[in-house]
Amino acid sequence: MSSYLNALQAYDLTTVAWLLLVVCGIFWGLSKSGLKGVATIAVPITAYIFGGKASTGIVVPMLIFADIIAVIYYNRHAQWNHLFRLLPWTLAGIVLGVWIGELMNESAFRKVIAILVIISIILVFWWETRKSSSVPQGWYFSALMGIAAGFSTMIGNTAGPIVTIYLLSMRLPKDQFIGTGAWFFMIINTLKLPMHIFVWHTVSVKSLALNLTLLPIISLGFILGVYLIRRMHDDFYRKLILILTVIASIFLFLRR
Repeated sequence: MSSYLNALQAYDLTTVAWLLLVVCGIFWGLSKSGLKGVATIAVPITAYIFGGKASTGIVVPMLIFADIIAVIYYNRHAQWNHLFRLLPWTLAGIVLGVWIGELMNESAFRKVIAILVIISIILVFWWETRKSSSVPQGWYFSALMGIAAGFSTMIGNTAGPIVTIYLLSMRLPKDQFIGTGAWFFMIINTLKLPMHIFVWHTVSVKSLALNLTLLPIISLGFILGVYLIRRMHDDFYRKLILILTVIASIFLFLRR
């Protein structure tokens, strides 16, 4: 217990910082329940508290915990054919992100994340205004979205908007959309963890102590999200996800 408390005290967080982290925990839980987009709002908050690169490692174990809850709850709804099309390209994007992330300083991290957000916003508006209802079938679409998702999730845990657009483009019903996304993020976040431990050194005993403290808050956010989603029709849900994605992307872009 004393080691656990010492690890938390090493961060020397203010009351305001703790309150912000509680809000982030709720956002992570809400996002993994299916309210995609809200977790992106937590990215600049945690980056403000811990710094850009350090925050990515602090967040990953908590995302994995939330992913596991989501997979347990939505497991039967996953559409593996869409996952198999996207995952190989995502792995390539993660490797690219690890390599480039090693070369970047804190300022470069912020600029790259801003560029990724701009791309996400363009994708959101393109999807909302496109007249065709056909689903993209070419391998190039999965390749582009997969590499972008892998790179952005490694650099700043910001793959949410990209994966949201990809899954929405597949015209999946609400539960299949959530279940497929849950498996996708659990797989890629788990694959990222060794990179954070052994390459970037952004996951440590100290950071895991902080993660453990926030797990009940994340669980609460997930339960709240499930309650809200059960009361939404598919069409309203799709529109809400697009709106949240735009808001979250703009919020991240305005980060300093």
